[in-house]
Amino acid sequence: MQALRCEEVRGTLTPVTAKGGNLVTETPPGGGPTVLRMLLARQLQALREKAGMTYEQAAEAIYSSPWTIRRMERAEGGLKPLTVKSLLMAYGITDVREIDAFLALARDASKPGWWHNYDDVLPSWFRTAVGLEESASLIRSYQPQVIPGLLQTEGYIRAITAASFPAAAEEETERRVALRLARQELLRRRDPPEYWVVMDETVLRRSIGGQRVMREQLAYLIEAIRLPKVTIQVIPFAAGWHPALYGMFNVYRFPAQELPDVVYSESLTGAFYLSKPEEAARYTEALDQMCAQAASPEQTITILRGIMKEI
Repeated sequence: MQALRCEEVRGTLTPVTAKGGNLVTETPPGGGPTVLRMLLARQLQALREKAGMTYEQAAEAIYSSPWTIRRMERAEGGLKPLTVKSLLMAYGITDVREIDAFLALARDASKPGWWHNYDDVLPSWFRTAVGLEESASLIRSYQPQVIPGLLQTEGYIRAITAASFPAAAEEETERRVALRLARQELLRRRDPPEYWVVMDETVLRRSIGGQRVMREQLAYLIEAIRLPKVTIQVIPFAAGWHPALYGMFNVYRFPAQELPDVVYSESLTGAFYLSKPEEAARYTEALDQMCAQAASPEQTITILRGIMKEI
């Protein structure tokens, strides 16, 4: 596959249909519950601001609290149909068809995603990330320590899981492995997102699971590079310093143009999400610089084969 220029990654985005310029009335492509909540949250905020109402005034109109209004506009938690309907009417939306369309999306946004079947082994702070990757049209990722989860072989997953949860029961371990394998179906679906990964060379040279596991993992990466919507680049040691040596992060972009890019990064016990345009732009700029410093996909294949010979 030919190396992509950094500016080509944005691709074509599909706008969400809005009736009368006010309400979302059509589910966007890839519209899972997480991104639907984000869309509806932005619509509620826009409607409140158009109505000239503060959080306090909106809350008073529906006999609720400003905190509830803020949570809804931050896409935190579900959207209760009765509360949403009351807000719409307070904002001057009276057309029954528009209200019904909004409520239908609110119900879809409140449905659990497939990953909720793994709540017993899925950290609460990671659930949003799984929902974001399910709905993204583009995922850009930087990994300084390990192969990203969407590209790990089963042997690599088992080695990582055993090291991370040494006291876990066998059943729990199997659930964690199954969850990660289920996430990987994302790249095999009919219309997968663009997935662009930049990894430090350290990732490839850190032995996880032993010689056989690492050889299988490196071979799998070579195959993955040939997928039409997957781009993998390695930053060699010789490239020196780059602007993201601090830790891993993903940038998610969505088909709906009104949604901002969302940045995700994690630590040992939690994660953070950034959606302010100026913050997301810093991460995107860092990725652009890193992909310019990194080996091309073709050169990355050569690096992978060379490391395989050394193992």
